[in-house]
Amino acid sequence: MRAWAVVENEKPLQEIELPTPEPTGKQILLETTYCGVCHSDLHIWEGRYDLGGGRVMNMKDRGLTLPLAMGHEIVGRVAKLGPDASGVKIGDIRIVFPWVGCGTCKKCLAEEDNMCATGRSLGVYQNGGYGTHVIAAHSGHLVDPGTLDPAVAATYACSGITVFSAIRKLGQVDADEAIVLVGAGGLGLNAIAVLKAMGHKNIVTIDINAEKRAAAITAGATATVDGASPDAAKLLVDACGGPPMNIVDLVNGTATARLAFATLGKGGKLIQVGLFGGELNLPLPLMAMRALTIQGSYVGNPKELRELVALAQAGTLEAIPVTIMAQNQADAALMRLRDGKVTGRIVLKAEAA
Repeated sequence: MRAWAVVENEKPLQEIELPTPEPTGKQILLETTYCGVCHSDLHIWEGRYDLGGGRVMNMKDRGLTLPLAMGHEIVGRVAKLGPDASGVKIGDIRIVFPWVGCGTCKKCLAEEDNMCATGRSLGVYQNGGYGTHVIAAHSGHLVDPGTLDPAVAATYACSGITVFSAIRKLGQVDADEAIVLVGAGGLGLNAIAVLKAMGHKNIVTIDINAEKRAAAITAGATATVDGASPDAAKLLVDACGGPPMNIVDLVNGTATARLAFATLGKGGKLIQVGLFGGELNLPLPLMAMRALTIQGSYVGNPKELRELVALAQAGTLEAIPVTIMAQNQADAALMRLRDGKVTGRIVLKAEAA
């Protein structure tokens, strides 16, 4: 198979030939048709995550090996079934759940593969959608997009379920109560769409980019705040009509985490999603006195992907803006994302589409 792969960290992706995987057991081989370009791909391309204080987490220490075809927002066409595979047939178009676990632990058996301690995620530890073919662990990791635009449907495998899972962690929130979204990139716009589909009417988005703030308003945010303003904290509190009780940080860098913690109301909840990097030093007495909850949220599970796709198929989930680029332009797409020149999502279209 062909792949546009990371051969050396922070160097241009290279078009290379890799062995086409042969499906065994319940595995299913798919030919990639569409694949989203995610901000996480940049961290993988760089080979590290910023842990703050001069510390980094190297991806190679976590088991990532090069060359690697990244890409985990995948829609593909079923090309071949393993001897024990069932539930799909050759030619079927499916969204591929990428957050693969070991397949045998308690979490995996409960369809919470993203919580598996020995993850084997597509596009991270296995070749993903920047290649012409991918392997799905079994048909339970494949979701029928139906009549959905496959380019948009691809984004649901990461951007979509990531925000869907994070929003659900907020618990019951009144429709008129403010929910703050930090970041108005692909995740942020998907989060606005999901909140609207769930009936929420008070969505406040904060971003440092004016173009992205405008996109958030177009998508349905009720108010936006300039995160670069020296008065960002006051502006955010004012926009929410008081200290916000519900914040989803889709950037999750040092500056955004500090801003979220500083503005969170008593008894409030901060859900940390993004992987921008850095650290947050917590004044421990305030955690107790303000009864705050800070919770991480890592992508989503197959059950949530099916729920999200059903929401989209019902017609209540609006599509985020998508820019289509050819799969062989994967490196250019990644560099556009690195340079902050993407509103919504870039989705790579394969020759097979």
